[in-house]
Amino acid sequence: MKTNFRIVGLPLTQFEPLFSLDDNELAQKGARRLIVDAKPGFPCRVSLQDAEIGERVILAPFVHHNVESPYRASGAIFIRETAKEIELIELAPDEIPEVVAGRVMSVRAYNDKGMMVNAAVTPGKELKSQVEKFLGDAKISYLHLHNAGAGCYSCRVERV
Repeated sequence: MKTNFRIVGLPLTQFEPLFSLDDNELAQKGARRLIVDAKPGFPCRVSLQDAEIGERVILAPFVHHNVESPYRASGAIFIRETAKEIELIELAPDEIPEVVAGRVMSVRAYNDKGMMVNAAVTPGKELKSQVEKFLGDAKISYLHLHNAGAGCYSCRVERV
Protein backbone atom coordinates (compact mmCIF):
# COMPACT_ATOMS: atom_id res chain seq x y z
CA MET A 1 0.00 0.00 0.00
CA LYS A 2 1.28 3.45 -0.95
CA THR A 3 2.31 5.50 2.09
CA ASN A 4 3.57 8.75 0.53
CA PHE A 5 1.49 11.65 1.75
CA ARG A 6 0.85 15.38 1.53
CA ILE A 7 -0.29 17.59 4.38
CA VAL A 8 -2.95 20.00 3.14
CA GLY A 9 -4.10 23.31 4.63
CA LEU A 10 -7.50 24.86 4.11
CA PRO A 11 -8.22 26.94 0.98
CA LEU A 12 -7.77 30.68 1.48
CA THR A 13 -10.77 31.52 -0.74
CA GLN A 14 -13.09 30.00 1.83
CA PHE A 15 -12.06 32.58 4.46
CA GLU A 16 -11.20 35.74 2.48
CA PRO A 17 -14.70 37.24 2.96
CA LEU A 18 -14.09 37.29 6.73
CA PHE A 19 -11.10 39.64 6.45
CA SER A 20 -13.22 42.63 5.39
CA LEU A 21 -15.83 42.24 8.15
CA ASP A 22 -15.83 44.48 11.20
CA ASP A 23 -15.88 43.02 14.70
CA ASN A 24 -19.69 43.14 14.99
CA GLU A 25 -20.14 41.36 11.66
CA LEU A 26 -17.61 38.72 12.69
CA ALA A 27 -19.45 38.22 16.00
CA GLN A 28 -22.69 37.58 14.09
CA LYS A 29 -20.89 34.67 12.41
CA GLY A 30 -19.55 33.39 15.74
CA ALA A 31 -16.04 34.63 14.88
CA ARG A 32 -13.58 36.98 16.59
CA ARG A 33 -10.57 39.03 15.49
CA LEU A 34 -7.63 38.63 17.87
CA ILE A 35 -4.12 40.04 18.21
CA VAL A 36 -1.52 37.30 18.59
CA ASP A 37 0.24 37.54 21.95
CA ALA A 38 2.27 34.31 21.95
CA LYS A 39 4.21 32.18 19.51
CA PRO A 40 3.50 29.35 19.17
CA GLY A 41 -0.15 29.55 20.07
CA PHE A 42 -2.10 30.69 17.01
CA PRO A 43 -1.60 28.10 14.25
CA CYS A 44 -3.10 29.21 10.92
CA ARG A 45 -5.03 26.45 9.16
CA VAL A 46 -4.50 28.06 5.74
CA SER A 47 -0.77 28.84 5.73
CA LEU A 48 0.11 25.99 8.13
CA GLN A 49 2.35 28.42 10.00
CA ASP A 50 2.20 29.90 13.48
CA ALA A 51 1.11 33.53 13.43
CA GLU A 52 3.65 36.12 14.57
CA ILE A 53 3.24 38.14 17.78
CA GLY A 54 1.26 41.31 17.00
CA GLU A 55 -0.36 39.79 13.91
CA ARG A 56 -4.15 39.79 13.51
CA VAL A 57 -5.96 36.47 13.22
CA ILE A 58 -9.57 35.48 12.95
CA LEU A 59 -10.86 32.77 15.25
CA ALA A 60 -13.81 31.20 13.48
CA PRO A 61 -16.01 28.13 13.73
CA PHE A 62 -15.37 25.60 10.97
CA VAL A 63 -16.81 22.23 9.95
CA HIS A 64 -13.58 20.33 9.35
CA HIS A 65 -15.07 16.89 8.84
CA ASN A 66 -18.11 17.50 6.67
CA VAL A 67 -19.28 13.92 6.18
CA GLU A 68 -22.50 11.97 6.57
CA SER A 69 -21.28 9.88 9.49
CA PRO A 70 -21.32 10.08 13.27
CA TYR A 71 -17.81 11.56 12.97
CA ARG A 72 -18.98 14.80 11.37
CA ALA A 73 -17.10 17.43 13.37
CA SER A 74 -16.46 21.13 13.75
CA GLY A 75 -14.43 23.42 15.94
CA ALA A 76 -12.68 26.75 16.18
CA ILE A 77 -9.72 27.51 13.90
CA PHE A 78 -7.30 30.42 13.46
CA ILE A 79 -6.82 32.13 10.10
CA ARG A 80 -4.05 34.70 9.70
CA GLU A 81 -5.23 37.89 8.02
CA THR A 82 -1.80 38.00 6.36
CA ALA A 83 -2.54 34.62 4.77
CA LYS A 84 -3.96 36.68 1.90
CA GLU A 85 -0.59 38.39 1.44
CA ILE A 86 1.88 35.58 1.96
CA GLU A 87 2.74 33.13 -0.77
CA LEU A 88 0.92 29.93 0.05
CA ILE A 89 3.31 27.11 -0.67
CA GLU A 90 2.16 23.59 -1.38
CA LEU A 91 4.10 21.25 0.84
CA ALA A 92 6.30 18.63 -0.78
CA PRO A 93 5.29 14.98 -0.48
CA ASP A 94 6.12 13.61 2.98
CA GLU A 95 6.98 17.13 4.29
CA ILE A 96 5.94 17.89 7.87
CA PRO A 97 5.48 21.64 8.54
CA GLU A 98 6.89 23.06 11.78
CA VAL A 99 3.39 24.04 12.95
CA VAL A 100 2.72 20.29 13.22
CA ALA A 101 6.22 18.99 14.01
CA GLY A 102 6.46 21.25 17.06
CA ARG A 103 3.30 19.95 18.73
CA VAL A 104 1.87 16.72 20.09
CA MET A 105 -0.73 15.60 17.57
CA SER A 106 -3.81 13.44 17.63
CA VAL A 107 -3.87 11.46 14.38
CA ARG A 108 -7.34 10.33 13.32
CA ALA A 109 -7.64 7.80 10.50
CA TYR A 110 -10.85 7.61 8.43
CA ASN A 111 -12.19 5.25 5.80
CA ASP A 112 -13.93 6.27 2.58
CA LYS A 113 -17.25 6.57 4.42
CA GLY A 114 -15.95 9.11 6.95
CA MET A 115 -15.80 6.56 9.75
CA MET A 116 -12.83 6.67 12.12
CA VAL A 117 -11.02 3.33 11.98
CA ASN A 118 -7.91 4.16 14.01
CA ALA A 119 -6.34 6.94 16.07
CA ALA A 120 -3.12 7.70 17.91
CA VAL A 121 -1.46 10.50 19.85
CA THR A 122 2.13 11.16 18.80
CA PRO A 123 4.80 13.85 19.19
CA GLY A 124 5.05 15.89 16.00
CA LYS A 125 8.68 14.86 15.51
CA GLU A 126 7.51 11.22 15.27
CA LEU A 127 4.51 12.00 13.08
CA LYS A 128 5.95 10.75 9.78
CA SER A 129 6.21 7.15 10.97
CA GLN A 130 2.69 7.22 12.44
CA VAL A 131 1.25 8.65 9.22
CA GLU A 132 3.04 6.03 7.13
CA LYS A 133 1.81 3.28 9.46
CA PHE A 134 -1.81 4.37 9.11
CA LEU A 135 -1.59 4.94 5.35
CA GLY A 136 -0.14 1.43 5.02
CA ASP A 137 -3.61 0.15 5.93
CA ALA A 138 -5.78 -0.16 2.80
CA LYS A 139 -8.93 0.54 4.87
CA ILE A 140 -7.72 4.07 5.63
CA SER A 141 -8.54 6.76 3.05
CA TYR A 142 -7.26 9.93 4.77
CA LEU A 143 -6.09 11.32 8.08
CA HIS A 144 -6.93 14.38 10.14
CA LEU A 145 -4.39 15.91 12.49
CA HIS A 146 -5.55 17.66 15.65
CA ASN A 147 -3.54 19.46 18.30
CA ALA A 148 -3.65 16.91 21.11
CA GLY A 149 -3.78 19.44 23.95
CA ALA A 150 -6.63 21.67 22.82
CA GLY A 151 -8.11 19.08 20.48
CA CYS A 152 -8.54 21.56 17.65
CA TYR A 153 -8.30 20.59 13.99
CA SER A 154 -4.95 21.25 12.34
CA CYS A 155 -4.87 19.81 8.81
CA ARG A 156 -5.65 16.91 6.51
CA VAL A 157 -3.22 14.23 5.31
CA GLU A 158 -3.81 12.65 1.90
CA ARG A 159 -2.05 9.91 -0.04
CA VAL A 160 -0.05 11.06 -3.08
